[in-house]
Parts: sequence; structure tokens; C-alpha cells
Amino acid sequence: MTDLTNKPWMAAGETDDPNAVIESFEATASITKGSPVYLSADDKVSASPGGDDAIGIAVKTATTGQMCPVLRRGRVKVTADGIITRGKAVCSAAGAKVTQLVDQPINEGGSATYTIFYNRKLGTALESAATDGDLIFINMEK
Repeated sequence: MTDLTNKPWMAAGETDDPNAVIESFEATASITKGSPVYLSADDKVSASPGGDDAIGIAVKTATTGQMCPVLRRGRVKVTADGIITRGKAVCSAAGAKVTQLVDQPINEGGSATYTIFYNRKLGTALESAATDGDLIFINMEK
């Protein structure tokens, strides 16, 4: 694990963005600071298992029933789940991490069906991660 942010004093889930947008939601299960979260019920969040429509990054650890502050827009430090290329879109991954969002192939001929995951994108990687566990900044764009 390498901290690629040049800010080793910051932990995953922390921001230095003075314009960050943080909203609070009730936690429906335990959530670890730095985890991507998704809406598991109306106005309630859970830690993302990956592959869902995560809405932001938890900026504090919360237990069931507590309010969990979630960064929805701005720069935040996260843990990478493998290789991520700087400038690429990222989405939630299992284990309180983010992964590079893979482009979906589209059949221009119209003979196949597909789903476009418009809402899967959490943000854009500001550094490249080389291995699982690297710490990088992303710019959240939810």
C-alpha cells in the first residue's frame, strides 16, 4: 500500500477541499470511514458491496442508527482496489474501496441489449494507483 496523495497525514475518507459538499444520512449498518456508501433505504445508507449506485464516501465511521456524514462532491482520499489510471472514472468496489469504471461496449447494430450504468460513476481519479490498497484522491462528482 502506497499513499500517492503526498498527504500521508490524511486518512481514507478525509478531504482538504473547502468547497466539499457533505450530507448526513442514517446508517442502516456499520460503516467505516472512507467506504463508498449507497442508499439502502429512503434517506439511509449502507457500506457499498461494490457494483452498485454508490452516492458518496463516508467521512466518519458510523454504527447502525447513527447519522453518517457522506461526501457527495469534492476531493476525497480513498483506497484503490487495484490498478486505476489517473483521469479515469471510478466506482465503488467491495471492501471499502474504489475501482476503475470500465466502459461498456455498445452494439451499434441494434441487435443486442445492454444497460448503461450512468449512476455508477463516483468521480475521477486524480492519481494513478498501481496496486490494491494504494491511497489516492478522487474528485467526487455526485
